[in-house]
Amino acid sequence: MNDIKSIIDHMQDHMQKAITHLESELVKIRAGKASPNMLDGVMVDYYGAMTPLSQVANVNTPEARTIVIQPWEKSLIKAIEKAIIDSNLGMTPANDGIMIRINVPPLSEERRRDLVKRAKAEGEHAKVGIRNLRREANDNIKKAQKSGLPEDLAKDGEAKTQKITDDYITKVDKHLEAKEKEIMTV
Repeated sequence: MNDIKSIIDHMQDHMQKAITHLESELVKIRAGKASPNMLDGVMVDYYGAMTPLSQVANVNTPEARTIVIQPWEKSLIKAIEKAIIDSNLGMTPANDGIMIRINVPPLSEERRRDLVKRAKAEGEHAKVGIRNLRREANDNIKKAQKSGLPEDLAKDGEAKTQKITDDYITKVDKHLEAKEKEIMTV
């Protein structure tokens, strides 16, 4: 990886993955409206193997504040109910023997602030990852410089990595701003 273009392409590719990961984490933070994505992180004990909920049941939102989970096997209802309670999402499942219903309560002001903090923590995690990728790219550029890369090309490469890093940090901020607005809207 002595070529600056390949170093920067590698960095950009991984920074895009950090943004994609942030987006998937922000989707899991609920904003008052029921969404099947809210249960993406729930893992069910399926015959001894921890399996994502979406692989053992149908998850739907028939109404704005209700999530309905219909297991493909009736014997899984108790395991799914336990997994939802253990997931710490602040949701209480109601089991009627055939399916599980979750009523998503309207968010209190305090809960909204907690969700904003959680979103900001995810954003900070993404920013740290992006900055680490910048440092790694700059280290690779310095190694290339020691291997014979001209100093002016190395400086240009470092300037380019900084500009790209700034662009990705701005993307993270925009995602956080949109999520905060979504959470705080009553």
